[in-house]
Amino acid sequence: MDLQQLRERIDALDDQLLTILNERMELVKCVGDLKRSSKSIIYRPEREKQILDRLEKRNNGLLTRQAIDAIFFEIFAVSRNLELPERISYLGPEGSFTHQAAESRFGGMSEYLVLPTIHSVFESVETGRARFGVVPIENNQEGIVVETADFLREKELTIVAEVLLPIHFTFASQSDSLKDIKRIYSKDIAFRQCGKFIGEYLEGLGIELIPVESTSKAAKMASEEADAAAICSSISARLFGVPILFDNIEDNDQNRTRFLILSKGVVNQKSDDDKTTLIVNLPNTNRPGVLYEFLKEFNDRGINLTKIESRPLRGESAFRFWFLVEFLGHINDTQVQEIMHKYGSSHIKWLGSYVRVS
Repeated sequence: MDLQQLRERIDALDDQLLTILNERMELVKCVGDLKRSSKSIIYRPEREKQILDRLEKRNNGLLTRQAIDAIFFEIFAVSRNLELPERISYLGPEGSFTHQAAESRFGGMSEYLVLPTIHSVFESVETGRARFGVVPIENNQEGIVVETADFLREKELTIVAEVLLPIHFTFASQSDSLKDIKRIYSKDIAFRQCGKFIGEYLEGLGIELIPVESTSKAAKMASEEADAAAICSSISARLFGVPILFDNIEDNDQNRTRFLILSKGVVNQKSDDDKTTLIVNLPNTNRPGVLYEFLKEFNDRGINLTKIESRPLRGESAFRFWFLVEFLGHINDTQVQEIMHKYGSSHIKWLGSYVRVS
């Protein structure tokens, strides 16, 4: 086939896709009517995982699992907006990595609240101004986001899903030549994580590094100054129309940030691969072996612990701590329930069981 014939074939397939997608949306609308009548939850990450797993097994073409996920997460997002439009808050500014994480699950059509602090995201969900909130919880280079961890303990919200986002930085500028750049704007953490690029490409040029509140603000400032540049995300460079000179300039290409999707009163059904997060405030922590005995409960039942983070128990003169604990499994698993009953709700707060993202 020649080029024109290939294009005509692609157009015909696009027409078929459009017809099939509209048929899917009609069924989605019926599902939404049933869910509204029974007051069921619209967002079901475990159901989405079932669909994606099934499609991966049936796939015998060129699409990778990553490509399938990207395509169908957008379809899921459009479907949810047809079922029941819901507002999502996230830690801003617009163009941040948290914005990118939110859109990766809720799509570009959702209604978003861009909020300035992690506390304001928690509060928006707690008060019902947003149905879901998206916040960072940890980075595999920098560690846990302590503010998120503290509010998980203080607020009565549940974790309904997690998002793992590869963190890639770009070097963006209106200028085509590095020699013409006088200033580079970025967040302090981005400067740290792109140290090799800065040392190898910018050494001896006398360029001033100026820390700002966010990589999004850096992109905005670089868009307004011809002799400036930004180290920022690709989404913020596109948002503010700053040309990207270099992509993926981070020191470590395995840099990832994990985000949590929060809601109020949502309990996920079990999937075949769940993770659970708890807040643990153990009694008598001055007695030797208290933490060991608690962790041994998981080991004895074959439950894989994946995270233990200690945080200071504020408001006391003594040095006491509570723990953020995560493990593989669901709150309704028999072995997990045995531990919950043994320690009780006064010592363990369940934050959520949700589909594990590897």
